Amino acid sequence: MEFLTIVFLGAQLWMWLTFLALVIGLLALDLGVMSKPDHEISVRESLRASAIYIALGIAFSGFVWLQMGATASAQYLTAFVVEKTLALDNIFVIALIFGFMGIPRRYQHRVLFWGILGVIVLRGVMIGAGATLVARYDWVLYIFAVFLIITGIKMLFSKEDSEPDLSRNWVLRGFRRLMPVSDKIEGQAFVVRRPDAKGRLRMMATPLLVALAMIEFADVVFAVDSVPAVFTITTEPFVVYTSNIFAILGLRALYFALSAILHRFAYLKYALSVLLVFIGAKIFIADMMGWAKFPPELSLGITVAILGAGIGVSLLRTRTAA
Repeated sequence: MEFLTIVFLGAQLWMWLTFLALVIGLLALDLGVMSKPDHEISVRESLRASAIYIALGIAFSGFVWLQMGATASAQYLTAFVVEKTLALDNIFVIALIFGFMGIPRRYQHRVLFWGILGVIVLRGVMIGAGATLVARYDWVLYIFAVFLIITGIKMLFSKEDSEPDLSRNWVLRGFRRLMPVSDKIEGQAFVVRRPDAKGRLRMMATPLLVALAMIEFADVVFAVDSVPAVFTITTEPFVVYTSNIFAILGLRALYFALSAILHRFAYLKYALSVLLVFIGAKIFIADMMGWAKFPPELSLGITVAILGAGIGVSLLRTRTAA
């Protein structure tokens, strides 16, 4: 059993296996118990599931504290809160994709389940690559920091545009070149065999598979912001990956809870802008103050305060919205 104590990416192997076992258990429970065929998830169900996922994500900080110390635990919580908030943008885009592709609500949970499974793998690849870069070239953190500051400033001053025209999305156009796409929903199937114009049976993608591909691509785009943000909070691969995955695991439940009331978070964009600038600026503030790192407890407090203010202002300003 000595192999379990082998250090892999900054943490002992048994810690990674424990985390992966927990994730697999949650996914199995989600697929086997919560994913009933053609079942439309209610707001009450999604709120309950979201609360469970958030509680588990926060509780995991206790495991991090026991194994890696209070500093790592505070960094994990900060990263978890940041990732959870950035997921709101994912929810907005997912809602647009489902609306454009005409995916009924009772089938959306299936697309989201496999979408999140793909995200877990993609984030692992991106975080592994990022950890390797940071370990070899520590100046990469400064590039991440400048990128976040620029992104936050651009977001702060960007104008509200109309909804994007997804019919021009190159992922959708490229997918249609690879294989024919059915014009109608085929139950929960991603691929079906249907006769073409000449009567020959051909494999056809359903709108569910196209929506899944678009969601996966959208997450890669969002990861360009979120992964550098976490690396400026901590460079511990275990903390970076676990905080990311726990934030993503509850995305499916969070989608069904929030997709109908996204308009209530109209001012959260400004809080996210300030937060990205703060996260990027921390490394420069620490250098100016002569700190080895920005105090993680202070970082967590400021993060919660910024997001709390954004949520509070949003709810107050939109309380009369339909």
